[in-house]
Parts: sequence; structure tokens; C-alpha cells
Amino acid sequence: MKRTLGHSLGIAGIALMMVLTACSNGTQSGSAQTTGALAATNSGDQKLQKVRYAAFNGVSGLAVNFGAEKGFFKEEGLDVEFVTTQNPVESLTSKDVDIADIATTTAIIAAGKGAPIKIVSSMFRTKGPFYLVAAPGIKSVEELKGKKVGAAAFGSGLDVYTQVILKKHGLSKTDVTYLANGANEVAYASLTSGQVDATIIHEPFASLAEVNGKGTILAKGWDYLPTFHTGVLVSSNDVIAKKPELIEKLLRAYFKSQDYAKSHPDEYKAYFLSKIKVDAAAVDKAFEREKVLWENNPDVDKKALQDTQQTQLELGMQDKIYDAEKMLDLRFIPKK
Repeated sequence: MKRTLGHSLGIAGIALMMVLTACSNGTQSGSAQTTGALAATNSGDQKLQKVRYAAFNGVSGLAVNFGAEKGFFKEEGLDVEFVTTQNPVESLTSKDVDIADIATTTAIIAAGKGAPIKIVSSMFRTKGPFYLVAAPGIKSVEELKGKKVGAAAFGSGLDVYTQVILKKHGLSKTDVTYLANGANEVAYASLTSGQVDATIIHEPFASLAEVNGKGTILAKGWDYLPTFHTGVLVSSNDVIAKKPELIEKLLRAYFKSQDYAKSHPDEYKAYFLSKIKVDAAAVDKAFEREKVLWENNPDVDKKALQDTQQTQLELGMQDKIYDAEKMLDLRFIPKK
């Protein structure tokens, strides 16, 4: 089941950082239930524990939704409710959700500024699955000088990658017309319509540009920032204290879902195409290209968290380096 939540900004700067996911859609206002932690299964003789999970929308959250349909959450004794929220940090602290997918930088800054949350696991991938794609005829990053470049949303993780890619090719954002042009379908449309000459973008839209002859991949994000950590699962201190078993169960279901999707590509591709209406050839290319990123490793690399913060600091997107140890609680990571 899915539900949407609308929230006002409670922590300065948090919502803007959420675009690292680049998967959020508009939401409608609603309220979350805080009761009914147990729900009956179809058999009626076993109880499922209710969990409200704010997975990333779009491509980044597809595998866990697929896993829920396969029954992996029920196998762990969970009745999962997928909740869409504009501000997962606020949703966690207000007890509207129990656990959430969050951009690593968002989690670090929120926890560093005192939000009562902890990182409990890495997501299925931690390296930036972002691509700088240019219109046909542009063959190098250097050729973007004086042209229009889309960076998704200012202050986001995609913005970080765009700036770093430009910098490593001798350009800054002042050498181009630097635009906030949205993500996914919106970013793709801005490229194909000529609103921008290049854009940072997720798969399968990078591959779609190639397949349709609408663009050329100039740079893969993880080649430029191999230790910039991009995604974590986060829970509130309250849930960790009162329902630790809930986190253990959800993490097991989460990685079961990811492992199954990765090891059954044809089945997962069919599900993917039922949700994301793009050319199947683009999905094939995207799956193949991102195998290297799909690590399914729940551990959190503390040095990567340090490197991530240092990059943020250098770009003026973070005012200080926070102590990562204080924002981690990795007791619930599934044992192999």
C-alpha cells in the first residue's frame, strides 16, 4: 500500500538536499496513522508487524516495491506501507514513518544539526548513478563552455556531481549558463527540447538519450567522485529504542528484494517496464551499465562519509564536518 505525506520544512536546507534521489514527485497532504502496529495476514493465524517505510520514489525505489509484491516483507513478518513524503527527516521525527531512504548528505546534515535520527544501513548502491549527457554534436565536457548546463536542483547531490565534473575539465559553473532544470523525465525533456545543451541525469534516461540519438554521455559521476556516498536508510532514535526488531526485519526484506531483483534481471525488467514507460532497449543498457553500482552492501564506509562531507565543504554546501560516528547505529545490518 502507498500513501503520501505533505510536510512543511522543519530543518533548514534539508528538502533541497533530497534531490540526490532525483526521484521525488509532487505529493498531496495527508496524515499518518500511528496505531495498528499489527495486522492480520491472509491466513489469519499469524500477525504481521506494521511498518511505515518512505522508500525513494521512481527508479531508486522500484526494487523494494517489487520485493513487496514477491512477498519478501511478509516473509519477515512485516505489513509494509510505502509512504511518499517531501521531507523524510521531518516525517521520521514526527513519527509519521518508521524508516526512510535518504540522501546521505541530507542525513548527515540533519543528524549533525541535532535531528534525533540515525543511519542504520547503506542503500543498495552508494556511488552516484548520475551521468552528464550532452546534445548531439557536443563531444567533450570542455565544449560546454558558454553553453547551458542543467544541474537538477541547486544544492543537491546532482549539483555536486555536475560542478565536480566541470571543474575536472577546467570549467566552473560561471563558465556556463548554470540552470536548475529538474530531474528524470523533466531533465530529459529539457535536453531533447533544447532548453539545455547538457544535463546531469539518472538512468534509464541517459541510455534513452543514446538509444534515441538525442544525446551523448560525456561523463559518469562515479568516475569523478568514487567515494561520495549517496544513499542510506535512516530511522528515528525513538523507533530504534522501542522497536529495534522492526528495523532488523525491514533491512532483511530490503536486501532480499534487491538481491532477487539483481539476480532475476528478466523478471525485474518486466516489472520495471510496467512502472517506467521507456524503450526496453534503454533499460537493457541501463541495467548493464549499472551492474557495477548495484553492490547490495549494507555496510557504511566511514571514510566515504568523511570524503562526502569534505566535498560538500569545499563546494560551500556544508558549513562544517560532523562526527559520523555519532550518527550511525549499524547493529541491525543483516548478517550474511
